[in-house]
Amino acid sequence: MTYKLNFDLPLEFKHQNYKNLGGVVGIYFIFLKEKKVTYPFRDSRLIYIGMSEKKTNSIASRLSNHFDGKSGNLGLQNYLKISDLMFTYLNFDVIKTIWKYRIEDFESYLILDFVDKFGVYPICNNKTGFPELDDGYKNIITIDWEYFN
Repeated sequence: MTYKLNFDLPLEFKHQNYKNLGGVVGIYFIFLKEKKVTYPFRDSRLIYIGMSEKKTNSIASRLSNHFDGKSGNLGLQNYLKISDLMFTYLNFDVIKTIWKYRIEDFESYLILDFVDKFGVYPICNNKTGFPELDDGYKNIITIDWEYFN
């Protein structure tokens, strides 16, 4: 069985919009409000896929570190200077009802699916060498990447 992943309404990337996500574990997506990035296969406003793997390093904490520049992600810092950013997130407590693997594997699944559909990693994801996922992971979830268009 394949599940389709849909996203909640986008929120402006501002402290008041993520401060209530303390203790929430999951995956978050940062994207441009209006402009699109030209990727090899098609354009998208999505620039970063990130993860909070534990409550003590929650989505609120991770987004705050990105917003304040403490994460060291120069791409995100520079986009914040020139563009309005938005974010959305997936609460892993909800996702794990259909995903039986670790959250790290879910993040890899999403990023590798993005690479498959767009040709490269999201522009602000500095990591390379995400683990190849075996065939057991294929077609568990389809992602609505059109959300970021």
